[in-house]
Amino acid sequence: MGKRGFWVGLFISVTFVLFWLGGMPQAAAFTEDQKVFLQAWRIVNQAYLDEQFNGQNWWLLRQKILRRHFDDREETYQAIEEMLRTLDDPFTRLLRPEQYRSLQVSTSGELSGVGLQIDLNPETHQLEVVAPIAGSPAAAVGIQAGDLILAIDGVPTGNMALDDAAMRMRGKTGTHVSLTVERPGQSGQRTYEIRRDRIELNPVYARLDEETATVPIGYVRLSQFSANATQELKNAIAQLTKQGAQGFILDLRNNPGGLLQAGVDIARLWLNDSTIVYTVNRQGMLDSFDAEHNALTDAPLVVLVNQGTASASEILAGALQDNHRAQLVGEKTFGKGLIQSLFELPDDSGLAVTVAKYETPNHKDIHKLGIMPDQVVHQDPILLDEVGTEVDLQYQAAIQLLSPLASQGSPIVQNGLNSLRAIHP
Repeated sequence: MGKRGFWVGLFISVTFVLFWLGGMPQAAAFTEDQKVFLQAWRIVNQAYLDEQFNGQNWWLLRQKILRRHFDDREETYQAIEEMLRTLDDPFTRLLRPEQYRSLQVSTSGELSGVGLQIDLNPETHQLEVVAPIAGSPAAAVGIQAGDLILAIDGVPTGNMALDDAAMRMRGKTGTHVSLTVERPGQSGQRTYEIRRDRIELNPVYARLDEETATVPIGYVRLSQFSANATQELKNAIAQLTKQGAQGFILDLRNNPGGLLQAGVDIARLWLNDSTIVYTVNRQGMLDSFDAEHNALTDAPLVVLVNQGTASASEILAGALQDNHRAQLVGEKTFGKGLIQSLFELPDDSGLAVTVAKYETPNHKDIHKLGIMPDQVVHQDPILLDEVGTEVDLQYQAAIQLLSPLASQGSPIVQNGLNSLRAIHP
């Protein structure tokens, strides 16, 4: 009787296990779509900052979704997006293949294409050339700022999304693309056959302002923390110093961030022997990035910030502010204190996953709070060609702050802001 009871119990146990396993696909039976989903799940499981996954059972969610049948890759992507939405973290997201490639291009600092900066005209919604990149194939054939792109390889651009237009103009070096262009104020259209080439994207714009201030001021605008941003900024600082700059304005307005390492390396161009940023991982362990004694200049510095200053831009701004290396002028920053890493999935799509958070050198967590500038100057929206002019109130405030300090060769201190109090708009 004892043996019979043992075998009955064993049969029930085995039946239960087989029944439970039958409720979900077996490892050997996973489809290619399920494997893509599983890889996404594993990445988040291993790397995501919040070990509680927003207070839910991450394994149970996996099993629930895997019981479905994915008919195609789009359904797989939708399942991954559904899974990620439960984290309530807009920065942890799926990047479809074209989005993943585009993000890699924008952070690498180079691409293969025709070399045009494009936008949709806000009034006409036509595809418009903002500017050709100097030395690019587009510049070589004569395309100019303000030209309207009517068709790409014969495909009309009237209802074409900006990303779609950019992807159509990119391609392998040596291949060709045709652009049908109309120039405002001139009659007729012209079609250009352009040979694609390797394009280096320079995120830095620099010039010496010898007219607005009482002393020469070096103005540097950084649009993104891409792989080549540090070297380009280093070159700009050296050139402006050679030209006689006695102070600097670093413009981080509307800079959405980019590579963490670029933000750290750029901070090292301005700081000596200082902590740049602290990072905190999912185990709560603290690490830091520090500057050694390698700053390129100790000239007075003002940093321009606004609501579009985010992520790596805030790391840089916070480091310069907390270490009293610069004063911040403008408006409160965006408030993104989380760090993402990129992971590639088997089908060339990718995941951006929040893996850590950061604190400024004074241990301020700025996530959803932002960084308050030392001098608040509100600014209505202005055009790109109005930056640095009399209508750019934030720039003018920076100039007024820098002029006496640069001429004295003194560091920027809090008292140096007193003279600006009366110019608040």
